[in-house]
This record gives sequence, structure tokens and C-alpha cells, in this order.
Amino acid sequence: MSKIYKIVGTNTRTGRTYTQEGTLEQLIKCYGYTLECGASYQREKGNAKINRQPKTIKSLVTNLNNAVNNSAANGYSSQYYALEETVTA
Repeated sequence: MSKIYKIVGTNTRTGRTYTQEGTLEQLIKCYGYTLECGASYQREKGNAKINRQPKTIKSLVTNLNNAVNNSAANGYSSQYYALEETVTA
């Protein structure tokens, strides 16, 4: 049995939210481009290191938030991600 997670993405400027559901592996695949973009900027001063293959769902959410902030022009993105709920399948 694998757990199904729900991640909610929110844009603070527009107020839009969207959700993505899936197992940890599916969510890593879904958000792979975001993690890759954040990792490409991790060598710049002040940016966080990005793990592109996190082992837990909490680590995935943390890395997603760090990745969008790394990619932002001013170091702070108006986008953030949160874990909403866990559904056991």
C-alpha cells in the first residue's frame, strides 16, 4: 500500500491555488522541472541546496519552496507549496 499525498500550490499575488495528488514518486516526477530549475541556481550566493530526489513528502515540500525561491529574480517567489492531507490508498 502506498500513500497518496495532496500538495497545494498557492500564488500570493493572484490568490490562485491548485492541487496535485499522487504518491511520493509521482509527485517527484511531476515537480521534477521545478526542482531542476531551483538546483541550477543553488550555487549562487544565498541560495539553498536542492535535493532532486527527496525521501519524504515533507522534504519534497521544503525543496519545492526552496527551488521556487532560488529561481526568483529577487530571491523571494510569490509561489509556495504546502502539504494538505495524506490519503491512504
